[in-house]
Amino acid sequence: MNYTQNQKISQITPSTLVIGIDIAKDKHVARAQDDRGIEFGKRLIFENRIHGFDSLLEWVERHQKQNAKNHVIFGVEPTGHYWLNLAYFLTAKGYDFVLVNPMHVKKSKELDDNSPTKNDTKDAKVIAQLIKDGRYSVPNLLDGIYAELREGVKVRDQLIQQLMITEGRIQNVIQRYFPEFFDVFKDWEGKAALCTLKLFPFPSQIIEMEPNEVLSKWKPFIQRGVGIKRATKLVETAKKSIGIKIGIEFAKHEIDFLIRQYELYKEQLEQLDNQIETLLTTIPGTKQMIDINGLGVATVAQLFAEVGDISKYSHPQQLVNLAGLSLREHSSGKFKGQTRITKRGRSGLRRALYLAIRPLVAHNETFKALHHYYTKRSERPLKKQQSLIALCCKLLRVLFVIGQKQCGFDGSKLLQGLPQINTLQAA
Repeated sequence: MNYTQNQKISQITPSTLVIGIDIAKDKHVARAQDDRGIEFGKRLIFENRIHGFDSLLEWVERHQKQNAKNHVIFGVEPTGHYWLNLAYFLTAKGYDFVLVNPMHVKKSKELDDNSPTKNDTKDAKVIAQLIKDGRYSVPNLLDGIYAELREGVKVRDQLIQQLMITEGRIQNVIQRYFPEFFDVFKDWEGKAALCTLKLFPFPSQIIEMEPNEVLSKWKPFIQRGVGIKRATKLVETAKKSIGIKIGIEFAKHEIDFLIRQYELYKEQLEQLDNQIETLLTTIPGTKQMIDINGLGVATVAQLFAEVGDISKYSHPQQLVNLAGLSLREHSSGKFKGQTRITKRGRSGLRRALYLAIRPLVAHNETFKALHHYYTKRSERPLKKQQSLIALCCKLLRVLFVIGQKQCGFDGSKLLQGLPQINTLQAA
């Protein structure tokens, strides 16, 4: 299944049986037609279970024999995650499997009957029609180490999200019951601050102790960095606290539970990062990518989790399109609108590139020089945000070359042909 529109259309021949499937949670609907759009038989409703998948293949084989078709292409409108089971099942059987854009289905559903009616049976036919016209895309179904990496990165994102939620809830408790806590400790995640939250988090507990007693309770857990001065300040601050003084008993349970969750998430995240880093070392080119100043392991892991095997791509523009960073414009006659990125693609990849380019612009001399050139050049200078997006595309092309050739990063090649670089850097 090829890349260009003409090649997609050429895949649909008179010997092709086109199967459009409308995906749902429990039951799917399939309809069959040929390359001209002539429908075969009635719809098939099958369950999202192995016996349902087997009935689909039996139904398809009957249509193949009855209509002399030797090639089958299945297509679906991706609905959440429910299509993945069917996709992996059919690709494992050796069938061609494609996706159609849900927006295309929505906008073309009135072409046949001039009616806005929407149902599963109609959607299955619309999907088949779009496939027949070559308006589909081939999904990037990862396997092997890349599938493992995608799952690992997904779990990592979930852990980070839960960690942020827990951190916010801990600060919520502190602000309600001991808002002056941050007058003593700059950060609640520090060793002394975290120890205090575990042992005596509320002013009512602290004011009952002397500074020496506070210090003695710290010492078994903290060997250095705290002394009698900090302990005295904590006791004095607790005596002047305006924190809430009711509901202390269950508030103590709350802070205990939250800190245990926080420590568990931190431990799980550390273990997961080690496993992901070990997994990355088995992929060609990752060492050279990580060696780029300002680029971290998390970004490289996200890249391979989103795109899979880079060697399967023939041109870096395919990765740019996959990230939704290709440009679009709205123009007509003499009017020319503003150029923007399409944002049609994997949002996770686009987000990872944007988060990676900011430290690169700050710490990597090559990308810093490019950013300076793009924003300060004499002709058509870019705004800061436009420059960052352009550099995201540049970074993606660099990573593509490194992944294909397993070569080191040479920043001088990126600066060739830019005459104003030296002048700008000198200024």
